[in-house]
Amino acid sequence: MTSALSPVPAPLLLPIQPLERSRHAAPQVFEQLRAAIISMQLTPGTVLSRAQLAQQFGLSQTPIRDALIKLGEEGLVDIFPQHATVVRPIDITLVRQAHFLRRSLELEIVQTLASAPAPTLLTQLQADIDSQRTLAASENYAAFVDADHAFHRHMYEAAQMPNLWTLARRHSGHLDRLRALHLPVPGKLQAVLRDHDAILQAIAAADPQAAQQAMRAHLSGTLAHLDEIRERFPGYFKD
Repeated sequence: MTSALSPVPAPLLLPIQPLERSRHAAPQVFEQLRAAIISMQLTPGTVLSRAQLAQQFGLSQTPIRDALIKLGEEGLVDIFPQHATVVRPIDITLVRQAHFLRRSLELEIVQTLASAPAPTLLTQLQADIDSQRTLAASENYAAFVDADHAFHRHMYEAAQMPNLWTLARRHSGHLDRLRALHLPVPGKLQAVLRDHDAILQAIAAADPQAAQQAMRAHLSGTLAHLDEIRERFPGYFKD
């Protein structure tokens, strides 16, 4: 595989979380590296040295290799055999594909949920929004994103489609990185909260059409600002 950015070795400063002994190491390394890439803590062009990561995680290179291969399968890194692994630029084609997938799934999901609103779901979604509102006030972006994911995941689960949430997440890496660049823009957190409120209110009102309109507007929020984001971070993207 090739990359638009030339791999230049540099020290990798990545806070490592202790690994759980009850779980295999490779999936945990994958999860930590993926989270760092998605949050843009590891930016496009960052070199991921297998030996360096093995030393940081206190592991052999085998689970590191397996984690990097999985990141490659999700299109988040480019692997140069016998040389290095490099975090990929944000791929606009993959961003648009992920957006199309999320929109297709979630328009159907909110239509289903609004056709027969469940009180337990409404309570859960309100709790998610309340949590996000608190996190927005403190500008805790990482936790805000986690709460945002919880809001959407709870809808998939309520529609009895949890595996589709897993599918959507697996294909959303490039879209999520774009959103990570957009979230700090003034007013963006508040716009997300307004969108979530509108989705919740439409479901509670048993109005499938309004729920779909609110979800469509919500999911298009970041993509509508793509040109502005690319202008601010020109080295982070590829077409």
